[in-house]
Amino acid sequence: MNFTPLGKRVLVQRVEEQTTTSTGIIIPDNAKEKPQNGKVVAISDKVKDKGLIKEGDTVLFGKYSGTEITLDDKEYLVMNIDDILGVLK
Repeated sequence: MNFTPLGKRVLVQRVEEQTTTSTGIIIPDNAKEKPQNGKVVAISDKVKDKGLIKEGDTVLFGKYSGTEITLDDKEYLVMNIDDILGVLK
């Protein structure tokens, strides 16, 4: 995959959610919500210049943020830097 976001955008891959609870109950696919955190895969030059986030960071974003795209059979989100709420450490 060779994708570079433009403007003030980043490419994020959602982090997979757990399929079982701490007590061992399996959560069915139709009951799961999409996770609101992910790993930054690519960032635009404008975002790199600011130094706020970097590739590999795990970020938290709003529930309805970004545009879903598929590259090489993997799902990603392209989102504006303003849609990212923070970096998880």
